Amino acid sequence: MSTVAPPPSEVVREVLRGVIDPELGADIVELGMVQRIDVSPTGFVEIVIALTIAGCPLRVQIRNDALRRVESVPGVTEVHISFGELSAAQRSQVMQRARLKASQNAPDTEIGGATRVLAIASGKGGVGKSSVTVNLAAALAARGFVVGVLDADIWGFSVPRMLGMEGRLGGEDGKIAPSEREVGTQGGRLKVVSMGLVVDNEDKAIMWRGLMLAKAVEEFLTKVRWGTLDYLLIDMPPGTGDVQMALGRLLPRAELLIVTTPALAAQKVASRVADMARRSYLRVAGVIENMSYFEDPEGRQHAIFGTGGGDRLAAETNVPLLARLPIAPSVSAGGDSGEPAALMADGPVVEAFAELARRIATDIAPPVVMDGCSARLLTALDAAVAQPQGAA
Repeated sequence: MSTVAPPPSEVVREVLRGVIDPELGADIVELGMVQRIDVSPTGFVEIVIALTIAGCPLRVQIRNDALRRVESVPGVTEVHISFGELSAAQRSQVMQRARLKASQNAPDTEIGGATRVLAIASGKGGVGKSSVTVNLAAALAARGFVVGVLDADIWGFSVPRMLGMEGRLGGEDGKIAPSEREVGTQGGRLKVVSMGLVVDNEDKAIMWRGLMLAKAVEEFLTKVRWGTLDYLLIDMPPGTGDVQMALGRLLPRAELLIVTTPALAAQKVASRVADMARRSYLRVAGVIENMSYFEDPEGRQHAIFGTGGGDRLAAETNVPLLARLPIAPSVSAGGDSGEPAALMADGPVVEAFAELARRIATDIAPPVVMDGCSARLLTALDAAVAQPQGAA
């Protein structure tokens, strides 16, 4: 039993705004698909979601997204989700909302509704957040996914060097084109945007105030032609400032992976990031403990920075500990050479990131499979948008 009071239904409703119907490109609350939310005094939450089509193939995706997000709300002890079907009148209302968004050039960002957005966050610098972002992105791309990497650490950009990318970003028609590189043999690709690909010299300091940093991130989300992505990984700046708040406003469906080290001090600071996420109605998907141990040539593991930080943070936040990543010279060397350690032939680092990527792709944030749940509505929507302005 939770010792925290159960949340009001309005809080649950706000959390559900992070659940996107991938084909209609809007959240299920905005579309009117959330028909009922009941919260009992014991923290049991019952939700009824109405789908456009009763046998919607995306119902599992929508259910899992809603379940994960609501279960992470403090005070929730159990969640039950059932489905209904929208009536003809309700489907008509959904169409009207979708048509309005299309006429207003929605979505607000260039990130498609089918993209899983993972923000890699930490409470403090020095825990290896950027190396985790880069190597996880590479490991996901090695599985055949198209992965965007947004370096939102505007002051401390490091992603381009760690991925071996040089030059400046190009573009046309008022849109920025991300820098790209192929990964592996299964069609994987990385698409990268960073201030390091904008400035003339990577040694040049970015001397901006917080609101300018948030504006830069907004530009990267709205002015970059990202194209179709399976995942967008965002390397967040440490802490809980303007950029983090901007993310909650621009991408309410984003999910956080919090990076900490085994040390108690790092874990306590990282707890603030989890608190910020929940205040912004963002789901914390899991904890990654970096620098967990060093493995010597004889295979013995040495806990150089102590033990338990990841376990404590995961327990405190009520989310899974997704990985314990080792300390390895190959990580630093790969960051300097532009070849991520996760793409090496073998070794403990490769295995650790491969397993982390597997867990994310199969359990924590599986890619959206577009099987045509709302295809009829989209066909009608395309026809409606194509009509001349003022036509019936």
